[in-house]
Amino acid sequence: MQPSGNEDRHTLLISDLHLCASRPAITDQFVRFIDTTARRADALYILGDLFEYWAGDDDLADPHNQTVIQALKRLSTHSVSCYLIHGNRDFLLGNEFAETANLQILQDPTMHDLHGYRVLLSHGDALCTDDLAYQEFRQQVRHPAWQAQFLAQPLSARKAQIEALRMRSEQEKSGKSEVIMDVNQDAVFALLRAYDYPDIFIHGHTHRPARHDIEIDRHHIVRWVLGDWYEQGSCLRLDTDGCKALPLV
Repeated sequence: MQPSGNEDRHTLLISDLHLCASRPAITDQFVRFIDTTARRADALYILGDLFEYWAGDDDLADPHNQTVIQALKRLSTHSVSCYLIHGNRDFLLGNEFAETANLQILQDPTMHDLHGYRVLLSHGDALCTDDLAYQEFRQQVRHPAWQAQFLAQPLSARKAQIEALRMRSEQEKSGKSEVIMDVNQDAVFALLRAYDYPDIFIHGHTHRPARHDIEIDRHHIVRWVLGDWYEQGSCLRLDTDGCKALPLV
């Protein structure tokens, strides 16, 4: 493979921002990132959990949500394409949100050709197959019938249920081993084979930023894991030279 193109062109990738009104400093950092660093890129990919939670597209008018949406909209004025993959916290982001924020929602996983590389993108939670309880829950809440029933409830009731689920999730995490909550190697290998051995695989979810060099079936694949934004930003820059972590101030 011989990557080619203008070396000034690049793509940025972020994940697991968990933006919410109770952490205004991180939202402020995200807005600065959008208005400075991101506007110089060709495209921005958000690989899930942009929000701490999303109760439905009828919550667009919330002041905090509007701050995030308006920041994303400004990217389009600088000809920056924006893409989003659902995370485990914001899988209810829908078409109305996408249209309002001027972004495109992608399937998980998605393969894109970027700067001469075949890049596989995912949130990553589907690969944590050792966490059987979580995978059962994930299958339930991703079902269209469950989502339709949930979204039919009043917004206030949905938010109350989500808060209860979040509290239960945090309690359950404390009793799970780090291994269970990480991606399963066999699941990763199966995904890479299914997508015909991409050059680069990028995901988030585990909050364990790192580069992993994988040798599989005589193919070399680089797996990048994005970090979270609980305390500071995590971002990857992808260009003709490949991926590198981009420090954010």
